Amino acid sequence: MSQRKRVTRTLLEKFNCVPVFVASDLRRKYLDGFCKHQLWPLFHYMLPIIPDYGERFDRSLWQAYVTVNVMFANTVTEVINSEEDYVWVHDYHLMALPTFIRRRFFKVKLGFFLHTPFPASDIYMTLPVREEILRGLLNADLIGFQTFDYARHFLSCCSRMLGIHFKTQRGYIGLDYFGRTVGIKILPVGIHMGRLMDTLGYSETQAKIDELKTQYKDKVIILGVDDLDIFQGISLKLLAMEQLLKENSKWRGKLVMVQIANPTSTQEVIEIQDEIRASVMHINAEFGTEEYKPVVLIEQQVSHIERTAYYTVSDCCIVTAVRDGLNLIPYEYTVCRHGSGSGLGVSGADSKQSTLIISEFIGCSPSLSGAIRVNPWNIDDVSGAMHMALTMPDTEKEMRHEKHYKYVSTHDIAHWVRSFMGDLKNGTKSHSERRCWGIGLGFRFRIVALDAGFRKLSLEHITSAYRRTKNRLILLDYDGTMVPCNSIDKTPTLEVISLLNALCADSSNLVFIVSGRSRDVLHDWFAPCKRLGLSAEHGFFNRWQQDQEWTSSMCISDFDWKEVVYPVLQCYTESTDGSSIEAKETALVWHYQDADPDFGSWQARELRVHLERILANKPAVVKSGHCIVEVKPQGVSKGTVAEELLLSQVKAGNPPDFLLCIGDDRSDEDMFESIATAVKGFPEASLADVFACTVGQKPSKAKYYLEDTVEVLKMLHEFSMPSLLQEDHEWRNHGVFSCSKLC
Repeated sequence: MSQRKRVTRTLLEKFNCVPVFVASDLRRKYLDGFCKHQLWPLFHYMLPIIPDYGERFDRSLWQAYVTVNVMFANTVTEVINSEEDYVWVHDYHLMALPTFIRRRFFKVKLGFFLHTPFPASDIYMTLPVREEILRGLLNADLIGFQTFDYARHFLSCCSRMLGIHFKTQRGYIGLDYFGRTVGIKILPVGIHMGRLMDTLGYSETQAKIDELKTQYKDKVIILGVDDLDIFQGISLKLLAMEQLLKENSKWRGKLVMVQIANPTSTQEVIEIQDEIRASVMHINAEFGTEEYKPVVLIEQQVSHIERTAYYTVSDCCIVTAVRDGLNLIPYEYTVCRHGSGSGLGVSGADSKQSTLIISEFIGCSPSLSGAIRVNPWNIDDVSGAMHMALTMPDTEKEMRHEKHYKYVSTHDIAHWVRSFMGDLKNGTKSHSERRCWGIGLGFRFRIVALDAGFRKLSLEHITSAYRRTKNRLILLDYDGTMVPCNSIDKTPTLEVISLLNALCADSSNLVFIVSGRSRDVLHDWFAPCKRLGLSAEHGFFNRWQQDQEWTSSMCISDFDWKEVVYPVLQCYTESTDGSSIEAKETALVWHYQDADPDFGSWQARELRVHLERILANKPAVVKSGHCIVEVKPQGVSKGTVAEELLLSQVKAGNPPDFLLCIGDDRSDEDMFESIATAVKGFPEASLADVFACTVGQKPSKAKYYLEDTVEVLKMLHEFSMPSLLQEDHEWRNHGVFSCSKLC
């Protein structure tokens, strides 16, 4: 039997694990190259500004990273039941893995947890493969982070780089990604309580505790336990210790700092190690004696039993990492102190007490509210915290300890697993009910998930219905439906004008453009369309044909609220670079599409709350849309005008037997909802072919969708083909040929 087979069999039998074998050269490029020298420094805010300060991006290392992630995906594919099993991916080494698993199993229940920090967007944006990694993570169903800050940075990156904004509902955060809701979970990792308590009960542990008590009799111990890397801030801790001894001579001869530095083997660590050794020698030379060493540096791997003993006898634990995601040292220290009852402190108290000094920049900091939080870069701050910890009354130590122990003991590793898996199960309940399509190549691959009743509008189906019906009502949004949202020039093209004229030329059609734009703009843009109906400012103004007057079914004359709203909008515009105000006859709109995405969204939320408060007793409502906040009269919506148009045809004895309503944003959802309700309420219209269609694959009250404006125009072209051919024939008879008529 080969060595690989023996290893595979042993892992499966003893640990229920399946290995992924990676060749040594590939492993070097993947782990030591991309993971450790590109992702790890970046996620800890270290940029390779100069060649000697980190390694620059290397495409071959990224390719190795992708290759190993594919290997993991292949192994996962071999062992899981995609309909029943859950897949939980961990940490930055496998951030591309969700894409490769999702590509093979569209409905797999997949979670991801990042144990490291996630950097701020301005740092993350420097990564050349930034979008690939973001899209890789978004193929998971639930993404977990240690702290809110790390989750906030990830959400900001999604907003700035992908244009995807988060939403909150009942305390949960989610991202809508092509019809799938990707959950965001904020949950610090806990410790294994049972294992730690077992270790405390070993006779070997008690023997080591007794040995340390004898060794450090009548001493006060400050303990530091850190990996020997550039982000742990060990040198900063030593500088603070030196300052404390300088300023407080009473602690000389009594206070000992035991620093356990778990060794690693990189070039950066060798340089740090030299600096730490020099600091320790300097402090011991200045403040120590032959019998007393203020700092004890342990530069070797310490066993779990020995580390537990050090936790138990130490009066204070200090962590001064400048950036760290997963740091469980404070949790372990708290549990060991609780299990021991007392330490060696000068008070000699037998009560359960402990003192923690922790950096603001580690993942467990928000969870330990009783700890003394410090900025590790501020040496005065850290030194002062040490003095505070050493002089704190016993009763306060006890209260802080009880607070920490209650949290740590109830939020252990089992709680972490239960909580994450519970959210993953709840978030994937509807997987079996949804229809999924995989689209996109490479890292742009994603799953489009749609409700069972929501489907793409078949061109053949709707064209057939159009041809066989004789009384049609066609309601068309304009921006985002007839012309792309990102188009700078929104003026109707010759193609759009030609299609609308062709539809209006059919006496069986009643065609309306239902838009949020002002009536002056719509009048100018659609002047060539004599028989086209126009509904301006979300249905407040309506005109059936060009030779008719604008009318309004709304008896609203009170617009005094504008005088209150406009100064508020001006204030937000002045403080938000890139924003602007659009003044309509009946509404005021604040646009922020050109503002900073995060700041613009934040200002929009603040503005909406502000406006809703001052308009509480006014006849106006505040609505949010795509990069806009709009204030308009109460009762005005596209849904109202859609219902009125349908009612007018029913009352005239011409109930429509074909109804098409198409739009792309939130205001159009009112149309879809009103039409569905109205058709049910009018028996005369109940037999109509109703096509409520949204533009883009997204959750909607519409039953159908089309991908984009191109497909919308293609559909309208199919409707109007006979009219266009007739019109073109007339042009030919006059010796004129227009390409725009047939494009």
